[in-house]
Amino acid sequence: MESLIKFVQDEFVAKKEFPEFSAGDTITVYYEIKEGEKTRTQFFRGVVIQKRGAGASETFTIRKMSGTVGVERIFPVNMPALQKVEINKRGKVRRARIFYFRGLTGKKARIKEARR
Repeated sequence: MESLIKFVQDEFVAKKEFPEFSAGDTITVYYEIKEGEKTRTQFFRGVVIQKRGAGASETFTIRKMSGTVGVERIFPVNMPALQKVEINKRGKVRRARIFYFRGLTGKKARIKEARR
């Protein structure tokens, strides 16, 4: 059964090519929003908290601060509305999922930039 699911995902789900990024990186995601008949492109810029899954079910979570409120958004990699992903900064973190980042404020919420 699993091989059948994998076959269908490989054959029929179009894999989009995005730059390689990981937790701690600051990225900008451009995605399409439909409002009635009109469509527009909106962007979401923030820090990648986690990447999870594999293949067609892969997702990544981005967190940004909007004023004093933290906003998180989960993006499926194969979302048809996803247009492009830009990497703004590479972050140096020691974990694959930085959930501790939610509790940090001020100067402690900074992530060192990685030299690559």
